[in-house]
Amino acid sequence: MKFTRFKVQSSVLTGVLTEDRTIKEIKGDLFGKWEYTGQTFSETDVRFLAPIAPNQIIGIGANYVSKTDELPSELPEIPVFFFKPTSSVIGPEEDIIIPGNIEQVKFESELAIVIGKEAKNVPEEEVLEYVFGYTVGNDVTAPQYFHQAGHWTIGKSFDTFTPLGPVIETELDPFNVIVEAKLNDVIKQNSPTNLMIIPIRKMISYLTGVMTLKPGDVILTGSPVGAEFVGAGDVIECEIKEIGKLRNTFAAARERIQA
Repeated sequence: MKFTRFKVQSSVLTGVLTEDRTIKEIKGDLFGKWEYTGQTFSETDVRFLAPIAPNQIIGIGANYVSKTDELPSELPEIPVFFFKPTSSVIGPEEDIIIPGNIEQVKFESELAIVIGKEAKNVPEEEVLEYVFGYTVGNDVTAPQYFHQAGHWTIGKSFDTFTPLGPVIETELDPFNVIVEAKLNDVIKQNSPTNLMIIPIRKMISYLTGVMTLKPGDVILTGSPVGAEFVGAGDVIECEIKEIGKLRNTFAAARERIQA
């Protein structure tokens, strides 16, 4: 199923996107019991939002190689993980705002995992039982703000730096999809998920050994080779065909109007 959050006038609603592109509104607990309300909408009459308001966002860095023979024989003992604030989340077609004192940032198209139930110390072979579904993420980054000691937090944390969408797909084989990105209609990223250095099962299992994952947590699984610097006016389309296309435009920060 394809779950979506959307706005109709001033109301924020949740629904299921059907094959005929109709949205059936639902109510209840997305991760538990819910039901259809009987209301339906055409996708042309709504504004799609990020399909979830995350509980927390965890990203993994430097997680792709360009070809299979580059995969390491031994995995790192401590993978590179980082947090992104929930205030950085936006949805499809919203502008990504470049901080005022720099001219460029990087896009990073990613498969994003949505956790569906509380998970602690979960073995690798069981982790998919705790996954609710998958969406497309763009881990926008300003590496100019990376700390010289290696801290990434500031460069990942600006408002609008985590576009998500357009839907959460619950019926997906995450090991057999391709993560793509088009910059101004030119393909820049195009990699299968089997080029991940830290595989999905190991990634989730490792995290549950460190922290308790809860429903609504989002894990950004890393970005393929090909991410580039972009500036105001550039249009990025992050896509996983089985989920959909996440399109955003980069914009310069507006100067604060003086009173």
